[in-house]
Amino acid sequence: MRTSAVIPVLVIDDIGTARPLAEALVAGGLRVLEVTLRTDCALEAMQEMKKVPGAIVGAGTVVDTAQFAAVMDAGAEFIVSPGLTERLSAPIIESGVPYLPGIANAGDIMRGLDLGLTHFKFFPAEASGGLKALKALAAPFYQCRFCPTGGISEATAPEWLAFDPVLCVGGSWVVGGSMADVEAKARAANVLRD
Repeated sequence: MRTSAVIPVLVIDDIGTARPLAEALVAGGLRVLEVTLRTDCALEAMQEMKKVPGAIVGAGTVVDTAQFAAVMDAGAEFIVSPGLTERLSAPIIESGVPYLPGIANAGDIMRGLDLGLTHFKFFPAEASGGLKALKALAAPFYQCRFCPTGGISEATAPEWLAFDPVLCVGGSWVVGGSMADVEAKARAANVLRD
């Protein structure tokens, strides 16, 4: 979570774009890449992206233990889930792989704390009340750190990143256009925290 200010949230539809996309993002300074399990080629895309020197490739939208097993077989270096359940969290925690479960309220955070977790994805960030809601949640849960995702844009990311408990944000705005465009957007995103 401290490697880059922005973690690109990637939906890969065409396996042919996976490696060039990873190369452009890494060249722009964004090394942590979250490949969501929203497409049929997501696992293969992860494997292609892992071939890019410097890329740290993980799996997002992991919602059950079968997906967890599949992404581990594909070499996921971290796991992101949209929510937090004990059934999914227990084997991930036991594996030792970095894990960022989604939370949206105090009960979610308390469930995570019960499991020994202190780092969470605040999702869906804007729909869950935005920065005002996260500030309210972070006050009683001072020991926790967050990666807001969902509705974050290049324009709003600096405000989120200025809040100390936020270590990074997840965003999809850095992808789209040519690979040169992606690299340029990645360079701009990489300095948002500075």
